[in-house]
Amino acid sequence: MAKASNLVIVESPSKAKTIGQYLGPDYVVKASMGHLRDLPKSKMGVDLEHDFTPQYIPVRGKEALIKELKTAAAQADTVYLATDPDREGEAISWHLKELFGLPDEKTHRVTFNEITKNVVRDSIQHPRNIDYDLVDAQQARRILDRIVGYELSPLLWKKVRRGLSAGRVQSVATRLVVDRENEIRAFQPKEYWSLDVALIRIGKPGSFLAHYWGEDKKRELNSEAETQAIIDHITGKTFTVTNVKKAEKKRSSAPPFTTSTLQQEASRKLGFTPKKTMMIAQQLYEGVEIAGEGTTGLITYMRTDSLRLSAEAMAAAADFIRSRYGESYYYGKFHEFKTKANAQDGHEAIRPSHVNLEPERVRASLTPDQYKLYKLIWSRFLATQMANAVYDTVSIDTECAGHVFRSSHQSMRFAGFVAVYEEGRDEEGESIGSPLPDLNVGDQASSTEITKEQHFTQPPARYTEATLVKAMEEKGIGRPSTYAATISTIEDREYVVKEDKRLAPTPLGEIVNGLMVERFNDIVDVEFTANMESRLDQVEEGKQNWKDLLTEFYRDFSRELQEAEEALEGVRLKVPEEETDEICELCGRKMVIKMGRFGKFLACPGFPECKNAKPLVERMPGRCPKCGSGMLKRKSKKGYAFYACEKGAQCGFMTWDVPTAEDCPECGQTLFKKSGKGRMKPFCINEQCSRFLPEDQRGYYKKKTSEEGQSSDTGAEKKTTKKAAPKRAASGKSTAKKSTAKKTTTKKES
Repeated sequence: MAKASNLVIVESPSKAKTIGQYLGPDYVVKASMGHLRDLPKSKMGVDLEHDFTPQYIPVRGKEALIKELKTAAAQADTVYLATDPDREGEAISWHLKELFGLPDEKTHRVTFNEITKNVVRDSIQHPRNIDYDLVDAQQARRILDRIVGYELSPLLWKKVRRGLSAGRVQSVATRLVVDRENEIRAFQPKEYWSLDVALIRIGKPGSFLAHYWGEDKKRELNSEAETQAIIDHITGKTFTVTNVKKAEKKRSSAPPFTTSTLQQEASRKLGFTPKKTMMIAQQLYEGVEIAGEGTTGLITYMRTDSLRLSAEAMAAAADFIRSRYGESYYYGKFHEFKTKANAQDGHEAIRPSHVNLEPERVRASLTPDQYKLYKLIWSRFLATQMANAVYDTVSIDTECAGHVFRSSHQSMRFAGFVAVYEEGRDEEGESIGSPLPDLNVGDQASSTEITKEQHFTQPPARYTEATLVKAMEEKGIGRPSTYAATISTIEDREYVVKEDKRLAPTPLGEIVNGLMVERFNDIVDVEFTANMESRLDQVEEGKQNWKDLLTEFYRDFSRELQEAEEALEGVRLKVPEEETDEICELCGRKMVIKMGRFGKFLACPGFPECKNAKPLVERMPGRCPKCGSGMLKRKSKKGYAFYACEKGAQCGFMTWDVPTAEDCPECGQTLFKKSGKGRMKPFCINEQCSRFLPEDQRGYYKKKTSEEGQSSDTGAEKKTTKKAAPKRAASGKSTAKKSTAKKTTTKKES
């Protein structure tokens, strides 16, 4: 077989597989597995004294791959560099060209906004040159981040703790979380009251609830005395309907997904982290093996801030809506959305590559998480081209003794796009109210019940990962490709932690942020960071020289760094220690949580006089069913969670099931529940109890035995049953399978 004359280099094997089947035997498609050339990890790698010249080296560990691709490139007549269509992808293509010494005449750059047969073939037929403005923008960002990270991090090591890091974007994200926490601490709640009246119409059937609104204008009740005064005015008096307002309300669909809104919605509706959302979206973009279709890219490129949709995609959606739902459900024309002014608008919004590939049609070919995310993207896109939802609204004002009470209700007349998709919300929306009787102006009513209730204003909520992404986007911090990585970084560095799905700063995060605000205010200033992002965009547009940008930045930064070194000479910032209720058995002090080389552990605050230290364990509710002692959460050598008696080997009890705070009503022992996410029904593990639930009925994965996996000669239906559980050890250990623990852990990590 003759060698192929064309080499196509992409970033991942799955993308290579998808594209390879579209191009045929004249093309060889190989994957670079990301960057093959980068700045060295062991040193700065940037010549700060000579025009910020970067010192790129081949990525260690990829020598064999580099040799393979270099040989293939030398043998090919034409090399197509088909890395992702963004700054990073452009830079990877440039690095490949430089690393392999490819001449201009045989090197072509191609990009795919969606990986479909038509787009791939058309792009190959219309290649372009490498966009060096994009490359310069990526180099400027990379070097900026390298300078900040490699020059600030050593200062943090010396003044706070070894192993810390600072970053141009991560430090601002940390500041947002810390500032929000400070807002919450400084918040002073204000009292207010609500007043509701249950009314019944006089002379006609019909009852309804009315809420106090005000007098001539809307008024807020700030005390019980104000509220009681109104109650005294209206008690025993007749209410009169003074205004009935009926209207039609239309609601349009949300725009198609951008990177930011996809991460937010996947967090709200699916519980995905931004990092997980982007990982799954990458899989859907690069291609999935679909039964009857082959390897298919299911969505367009997922790193975008544009709301633009192609005419072809909108036309396909229109045809699908008309055929599936009817003409009345179509918007009537292409529904286009305006992209915000500071967006790069380099790619379309995120949408399905083929609207006819419905989620249910491809479900069997996708993992559960891929299916959920694909359905979200597909539904959101289809909804953008559907008719508005139409609601009938009614608002009724009822007056008594000069006080106005208002009732409202909203009912759906026509579902429109809501038949397919409705956007999630971070906070609760307005109540639609209860149905109202058919009231007319002049109708009278009497009160059957008057209810007053005290409330207090609430502090701003802590950020969730979704709302932090939203804030970063609104403030211009980072770009679509950086949101997920930034949040993962500040969590991994333990600058913030998740508590009840919301982000809170750690003492370490607050100390580091305080140092950054005091000594490097520009680095953590939101406006400065947003302005830097805009200037990087100007580099991409060819309006700003990237080395001039670096020179200007480094002049001020190096001065601040020198001033900080001098001001902090001899200073060591102490991170407040988190005290626990665990008592040191050697000296009686309350032990504290410390961070060591292998993670958190408990230590006596009396060090070095008292050197007591022990692993950090989480105390669980309930009692050991064997000896009645407390229960602790521990981790196996492979990182799987299990639950054991606090007496350890002295008792010997352990289980994969989670102890609860509930007791069995029959035997009084602690109830347990299946490990994993979601609400699980507790069960009793006492074999002598009538409520005992055997292990094979607790809802865990049932693994086939080798005998069960074999086909029956009679063709009878195969049954999947669990292996007979081994006898419970004399020590009282639970016999739940390792496979159970693995499944549980996988769910938690995902």
